[in-house]
Amino acid sequence: MPLNIVIRLKDLAKDLGFCCVGICPAVEPPHYGAFLKWLEAGYHGEMHYLAQRKEAYRSPSSILPGARSLIMLGFPYQRDAEQNPPAGYGLIARYANGPDYHKTIRQWLRKLGRFLQAEYPSAAVRGVVDTAPLLERDFAQLAGLGWIGKNTLLIGPDCGSFTFLAALLTTAELDFDPPFAGDRCGSCSACLRACPTGALVSPRVLDARRCLSYLTIELRGFIPRELRELVGNWFFGCDLCQEVCPWNRRLGPTAQATSEATETRVINLIALFRLKEDEFRKMFGPTALWRAKRRGLLRNAAIVLGNQRNQAAWDVLVSGLEDSEPVVREACAWALARIDIAAAGPIIRAHLAKETDPAVAASLSGYLAETSSSG
Repeated sequence: MPLNIVIRLKDLAKDLGFCCVGICPAVEPPHYGAFLKWLEAGYHGEMHYLAQRKEAYRSPSSILPGARSLIMLGFPYQRDAEQNPPAGYGLIARYANGPDYHKTIRQWLRKLGRFLQAEYPSAAVRGVVDTAPLLERDFAQLAGLGWIGKNTLLIGPDCGSFTFLAALLTTAELDFDPPFAGDRCGSCSACLRACPTGALVSPRVLDARRCLSYLTIELRGFIPRELRELVGNWFFGCDLCQEVCPWNRRLGPTAQATSEATETRVINLIALFRLKEDEFRKMFGPTALWRAKRRGLLRNAAIVLGNQRNQAAWDVLVSGLEDSEPVVREACAWALARIDIAAAGPIIRAHLAKETDPAVAASLSGYLAETSSSG
């Protein structure tokens, strides 16, 4: 690939808002073996699609047949200051703040793809943003964008880790950038210490089943009881392992994001229970938060309100016991018992008599036993 085309391609990527761009070969990812061991350990939890597509992760050609090169890109998202939500509010991870990032980044990838195909008319091109079977961090490191940190995230020396990764695959053979050399985490273990659930079982090994992001986004059922208090105020996702990273702290805040981000990352949890179904979808459908769907978001809201022991949420949590979704009913019962275990007893007992879901009924019976022992 002529040098001037490489320069023009990278300049266009920077003009579109990407903070870093590099090119690497479409080979088997260096950590593919570690990925298989991670799956064998069961660390992926209920994310069964990862295991089902494990062979596809072996080669980028599973995404684009004949792929020879990957253009790896990083797009920064909001790095604002840490926030402490007021009572009745929950925290949203920075990446999910504002409209869904997939749509914006795909739009920029299409522009880069058109540029590339104008230079190489016979080449096939495909852009992906974290939904294809691609170990993006491996290829980003191969393309020189940064190193994989102890928190398992790609860290760029100039961008930190608050960065979306995207890839443009092509059958054209391009000139490759040198891989990023070295591990700049050094002896730092701030991210491992900051994880409240111990999900980072060792440097660069994440047990997703204990990760707050997995629990509040990917998990479809009940959040394990022993982890609920550790959810704290996190309504959707978690940024703790990134907030403590020295490479992020040295960069400071930035207003740049995929699109207009809201001024705050907190959300009124009590108000969510008062939304009608169509209002809920209208509010969250265009955002990354819809990944958890209504049931997951209300489950999370109940957990956070219970952690806050928010008496002002009592009425909406009682109404939540009548919700059509079992995970919402169960979480609301837990929250009521946590706010006032004595007052919750009669209410839970009344709802247990008409509960049709066996798993929810078992939980309610357990909470009733706790109310009895507390008395």
